[in-house]
Amino acid sequence: MSENDAANGAEALIYPIILSGGAGTRLWPLSRPETPKQFLTLLGPATMMQETVARTTGRAGFAPPLVVSGERHVALVARQIREAGSEPAAIFLEPEGRNTAGAIALAAYWLAGRDAEALMLVMPSDHAIADVESFHRAIAIACPAARSGRLVTFGIRPTHAETGYGYIEVGDAVADVPGVHHVAAFVEKPPLETARDLIGTGRHCWNGGIFLFSARAYIAELERLAPEVADACRAAMSGARDDGAYIRPDAIAFGACPSISIDYAIMEKTGDAVVVPVDMGWSDVGSWEALWTLRDRNGQDSICDGAAIDMDGRGNLVIVDGGPPVGTMGMRDCVIVSTAAGVLVMPRERSADIRALAEAMLKRTDGT
Repeated sequence: MSENDAANGAEALIYPIILSGGAGTRLWPLSRPETPKQFLTLLGPATMMQETVARTTGRAGFAPPLVVSGERHVALVARQIREAGSEPAAIFLEPEGRNTAGAIALAAYWLAGRDAEALMLVMPSDHAIADVESFHRAIAIACPAARSGRLVTFGIRPTHAETGYGYIEVGDAVADVPGVHHVAAFVEKPPLETARDLIGTGRHCWNGGIFLFSARAYIAELERLAPEVADACRAAMSGARDDGAYIRPDAIAFGACPSISIDYAIMEKTGDAVVVPVDMGWSDVGSWEALWTLRDRNGQDSICDGAAIDMDGRGNLVIVDGGPPVGTMGMRDCVIVSTAAGVLVMPRERSADIRALAEAMLKRTDGT
């Protein structure tokens, strides 16, 4: 077992909990409700789902992943995980999306019936991590805190003032766990000037939505702080159908679950929240601008994928995937995406505004 394995010295397995929800709007038209970004090859030959699975596959102390997804993506989830060289321990199919508190609860109640002390490493399926070894060093630091009953979040050391992420204020060090700090505060997504001020303090990290805690600890805080979520998810799992390949929680029971994130339901209220700051080349790839930043670019500082020619341009992201060929002339700092489902043309600086356009286009193309 290498020193970078998170389970170094651990008594019980760590279960990766991979959350695979999302409507697929922020990278429209490449990402769409039927194929959201976690199922796309945006940063290399593997999809983002497969890269997430690969971060723990084959490492000592880690169990096969538990995946929480929806019926719409059932075939994609199973195939992509197996293509990544893993066999999931369970795939939970949400009857409907109810946000992260409920999604995590489904896996927690399943684990509680098998090993309540097992740790849950909660990871979104559509994030990029360039330095996986630094991630595992952070997990190793976090393990003692999680085993003691604390709820650990990983704070991403910021590289710039970002308005698209929430922030975590890093508090005092936890006396008995080196490298772990109390959470002083959670900060909502700020305007630019506030984001600059937060970065300037040196005490704030991005909130990356990655967590480590035991099933027992999560359920205890869920039942104390968000009992409606706990009651609905417990009932949904009690009435779940397990056909050996997929676990389908009871739809009526799960429909009563409030739609609320783990941050609002638990992390911002509990006294057991702690944070491990980490620099691991993280991004949620949440916009075309973010993708342009992460990808290698040509001599014109542009990116061209597929049947695309960017002539006398600079700073452009041009992607052709199933749509008509694209030729540009003299364009600067634009996003042009051509697919069979739609074509997008916009300034890169407007990447954060794509959701409204994508939703309007999806309504029009769906005939609603």
